[in-house]
Amino acid sequence: MSSYGRQTTSLVLYFNFHFFLSLFCYLPVPVVLSALSSNQQATMIDLSNSLNTSAGGAVPWDVNKEPNPCSWKGVECNSPTNSSVIRISLSEHSLSSSDFLPLVCRIESLQVLDVSGNRLTTIPPGFISACGKLGKLKLLNFSLNNLVGPLPDFVGFLGLEALDFARNNLSGSIGSELDGLVKLRSLNLTFNHFAGHVPTRLGKFKVLEELELSVNTFDGPIPAELVGYKNLTLIDLSGNRLTGSIPAWIGELSKLEVLILSANNLSGGIPQSISDITSLWRFAANSNDFNETIPGGITKHLKNLDLSYNKLNGSIPSDLLSERNLQTLDLSNNRLEGPVPEALSPSLVRLRLGSNSLDGKIPSAAIATHGNLTYLEMENNNLTGSIPPELGDCRKLALLNLAQNQLSGALPAKLGDLSSLEVLKLQLNNLSGGIPIQFTRLPKLSILNISRNSLNGSIPPSVSNMQSLINMNLQGNKLSGSIPVGIASMNSLMELQLGENQLSGDIPRMPMNLQIALNLSSNHFQGLIPETLSSLGGLEILDLSNNKFSGEIPDFLTKLGTLTQLSLSNNELSGEIPKFPSWVMVDTSGNKALINRTTINTPPQLEKKKKSYAATIVLAVVAAAVVAFGAITIVAVSISRQNYRVNDEQVQTEEELAVPEVLQGNLLTANGIHRSNIDFTRAMEVVSDQSNFVLKTRFSTYYKAIMPSGASYFVKKLNWSDKIFQLGSHDRVARDLEVFGKLSNSNVMNPLAYVLTSDSAYLFYEFAPKGTLFDALRGISGDDMDWGSRYSIAVGVAQGLSFLHGCTPSPILLLDLSSKSILLKSLKEPLIAEAELLKVIDPSKSTGSLSTIAGSVGYIPPEYAYTMVVTMAGNIYSFGVVLLELLTGKPAVSEGIELAKWVLSNSAQQDKRDHILDYSISRTSTAVRNQMLAVLKIALACVSVSPEARPRMKSVLTRLLNAR
Repeated sequence: MSSYGRQTTSLVLYFNFHFFLSLFCYLPVPVVLSALSSNQQATMIDLSNSLNTSAGGAVPWDVNKEPNPCSWKGVECNSPTNSSVIRISLSEHSLSSSDFLPLVCRIESLQVLDVSGNRLTTIPPGFISACGKLGKLKLLNFSLNNLVGPLPDFVGFLGLEALDFARNNLSGSIGSELDGLVKLRSLNLTFNHFAGHVPTRLGKFKVLEELELSVNTFDGPIPAELVGYKNLTLIDLSGNRLTGSIPAWIGELSKLEVLILSANNLSGGIPQSISDITSLWRFAANSNDFNETIPGGITKHLKNLDLSYNKLNGSIPSDLLSERNLQTLDLSNNRLEGPVPEALSPSLVRLRLGSNSLDGKIPSAAIATHGNLTYLEMENNNLTGSIPPELGDCRKLALLNLAQNQLSGALPAKLGDLSSLEVLKLQLNNLSGGIPIQFTRLPKLSILNISRNSLNGSIPPSVSNMQSLINMNLQGNKLSGSIPVGIASMNSLMELQLGENQLSGDIPRMPMNLQIALNLSSNHFQGLIPETLSSLGGLEILDLSNNKFSGEIPDFLTKLGTLTQLSLSNNELSGEIPKFPSWVMVDTSGNKALINRTTINTPPQLEKKKKSYAATIVLAVVAAAVVAFGAITIVAVSISRQNYRVNDEQVQTEEELAVPEVLQGNLLTANGIHRSNIDFTRAMEVVSDQSNFVLKTRFSTYYKAIMPSGASYFVKKLNWSDKIFQLGSHDRVARDLEVFGKLSNSNVMNPLAYVLTSDSAYLFYEFAPKGTLFDALRGISGDDMDWGSRYSIAVGVAQGLSFLHGCTPSPILLLDLSSKSILLKSLKEPLIAEAELLKVIDPSKSTGSLSTIAGSVGYIPPEYAYTMVVTMAGNIYSFGVVLLELLTGKPAVSEGIELAKWVLSNSAQQDKRDHILDYSISRTSTAVRNQMLAVLKIALACVSVSPEARPRMKSVLTRLLNAR
């Protein structure tokens, strides 16, 4: 759970049982002979035998190797005598049978039982009745399992203080199940399927201190009965369906320290009584429907306040930003207006005011003496005046985002003093003058975006000093002169946007690590297309349109293996258009002397578009959340490759590759047909012949392998050459693949077998004859997709993703979910590909410029710009984009515009939603149209800007099935 109330699966679920931690810390146990009673000794041996029988040796308890149970891993006895067992931890042992649980209850001295992170589905009734008699049992942890059904009825358990059932599949409403718990102080039921009203019967004597009920489906108002729990220090009700307002009585909870109400349907205003709670240091109510003004004084005691993604209006109270304890404040994405208050807290680390209607000037007086400010975000407002030079005195500033305002004047040279700055975004303003040479001295800058201003002059030659720069966007200015020759030495640069300027001269050699885009469009370049561009072997997008390039289109452009978009329109090119691979979208319009003797392999609907494909893809990067004491981490990221379809006849090479030598191979499937069909020798012959090459992704190459039996399979090569995979760790990779081989879902491509060689891993999969969903939607596969097919694919992908997210001990997340990573067995049977990547890839060991995976362009959730952690909510956003592709027939990115953003901007009015749908499909019948509109609502929820507002995958699947 982050300091902003945003919960992700990548963060370890924290257990705030601070009132008893001192009793149960991990202390070394003296090595003495067991002094356990004969009953406890016998019980522990019985428990060991039961676990070893049901878990197949997963629990390393062996009385023959270690006769003293107090020395077993996960067992703690009372110190120093070791006379009784007080703690048993069986966490993360992949236990699926719960038969052992009643045996545990025979240990009368037990104080702590932790069985978290397993695969348990039930709790035997005998466990509840027997363990309810253990008067010393204080902590019970069943989190991160697969428990189903209602919450058990806890009878007895007179000593129980902490109960944790987080991240299971429990459901139903909660009534009297917890009535008998007289000492319950901590209750964690987060990430389940509980419904009904928020429970209020939470222990007989109302001594509860921590209540965590986030990410369920509780509805109704915040219950008034909670005011009776005067010891509450933590309330987390985020990610539910609560309605109504925040009650004024909340101020009576005088011990409250953390209050999280994010991602509900709460409305009204923020109660003034929040300021009465002197112990409250964190308050998060983001992603709701609050629509009143912000009262003054509510930050009197707060360190962290998040009210983002609401409909709050009026001006920001003058005292809101100035309270001395305040460290982080997020008011972004509201309807606030008026000026930014002059007074800022000296403790302020992060200030987010973006996407409001604030006006006036940026307050410079307060900023000048502000030594702790690290993140300042005021983008998308109506701020005027110049950028205060005093910002250069904020030496800790790592992120400065003032984009999309009405700022004018010159870029302050003093910003070059920001030695910690990593991200600078000033685009879409009215800035003028030149680029200060001082900017090129920023040692840590990774993102520089000053596009869409009125900057003039030349690009400073010293720009080559910016060795940390990943993305440089100078597009849409009035820059002139030539591109500095030294730019070739900028080894970290992955995206360069120089379009729509007045640049001229020779195009120098570009950095070889450019991967995302090189945009030189709408300038004054002329002459032949330079051969230096042939070295950009990893480039995806190249835009040379609207210049005066002449001569023939060089053949080397057809050999840039990762190129997906090439725009050469509106130049003076001549000669014959060479044949490009089918996955490259080529625009050569506006060159009168070009001869098209072959058909450019562009999808039909894209051939009709004669506009330049501007490379406007944004590199998602920056800062992770600030913790309470201001610890800060900035993470720069890159964009993963998209998938590409390859025609057999276009990938022939002049020389055959050597047949890989098999170091290790293993069949993973138990299916007898597959086991008899798969032939490792034949497969290695197939991958050495490039004519069998059918599909390419960033990390994988797919081959079609016809076995001696005549059966067809995909053989997928994972490339080890960049050390992204666990090079030299064949055993580890094999173990990881064994886990994936045991998964079974009809909508997930699970490996049937694998082969390891010295530099690669080869995985065998069921063959998908219909290609990718991307191809099918564009008619490339030769099939038309009616609504029945599209709906079936939506449900199938939802089923597969729901299955992956429900895996234990932890969910399986996808690095890259897109229409190009969904393969089709038939037009109604989708397969999610590459589910194993997050497990077998190690981006930190990349020798290239890859640092982290963000997904395919157009599918990247907006929050990755700040967290860059792969999450379930991020996967759901990507799935939402896939739904939008199925509904609209449009690609995820078209002419530089992301489909999700286009749909969101056009769906605000209900009467316009019809126009979003693919008319060729929606017109077929009223029933089809109504069903598509129902699915559109689901897609819009999935692509919500706020991750907390997105539904979970199981809920998405249920809603899709109900839309039928």
